[in-house]
Amino acid sequence: MTDLKDLARTLAAAHGGLPIASPLPRDVEVSFEFFPPRTEKMEQTLWTCIERLATLEPAYVSVTYGAGGSTRERTHATVLRIRSETSLEPAAHLTCVGADRDEIDEVARTYWDAGIRHIVALRGDPPEDADRYEPHPGGYAYASDLVAGLKRIADFDISVAAYPETHPEAASAEADLDNLKRKIDAGASRAITQFFFDVDTYFRFVERARAAGISVSIIPGILPVTNFAQVARFADACGAAVPAWMAEVFENLDDAPETRRLVAASVAIEQCRALHAGGVRQFHFYTLNRAELAFAICHVLGVRPWQDIDRRPEAVQRSAEAPT
Repeated sequence: MTDLKDLARTLAAAHGGLPIASPLPRDVEVSFEFFPPRTEKMEQTLWTCIERLATLEPAYVSVTYGAGGSTRERTHATVLRIRSETSLEPAAHLTCVGADRDEIDEVARTYWDAGIRHIVALRGDPPEDADRYEPHPGGYAYASDLVAGLKRIADFDISVAAYPETHPEAASAEADLDNLKRKIDAGASRAITQFFFDVDTYFRFVERARAAGISVSIIPGILPVTNFAQVARFADACGAAVPAWMAEVFENLDDAPETRRLVAASVAIEQCRALHAGGVRQFHFYTLNRAELAFAICHVLGVRPWQDIDRRPEAVQRSAEAPT
């Protein structure tokens, strides 16, 4: 197994050698992504997670769909409950899969009437029994169409997906970037990236996006690793690369959960601090409904439960005081 000196060298090389003792950031804004529960026990876990992370006052929290829209109703119920029972700003995922335009438009109107203004608009994954995505007859064919449709209904704040390592179904990296620009031109306010582990990959992608005329925020999606084998499967499905150094860091930790969690926190913290050193100030965490790891990362980023608004960083105060 990699010893601690090797681990330190590996992490330092991975994030550009940032000093461990550098000052904590005080200008970071975070958001969190949850998935809807399938069982009563999972629902309890979700709400424990929400309550824990709510103390960090995230900019928003999003709730996903399952593959092929399989958790649609649970997603709607979770989003509406967050709106009615918490002070959090919920962002509801909507996809093009498995519904016609009238159905999707009706859901969007329900959200607007409930005070939900933020939508994460996605094409969506095909159902598990399908080999590839096919537009629904009478539905929105692609995410850019969905964004335009939502904007016709109301002035939603819309986030869309971006792929630093290119969507696996895209014809090319250039075609994928063109698709992102179509979504922005249709009215999206920001892009949230698929997870990645190579910081340079993100910065190269942002540079290409800016050159293509995309000026909105491109928020890095951060996936803290709690199960390396699971993350490797996720990465394979979405076209994200898992660096060799990362496999080495998690080697032989399958039966050492406490050590694995410590290593996972270290890797994600160093990734975020390297991104921050490069100018990133917004982070979107894929929590997998587990609060503590995301909470620990945010703590090191200077995002903490502020009891008195006067003690908050200036950037957070401005955000909190901005008109809704």
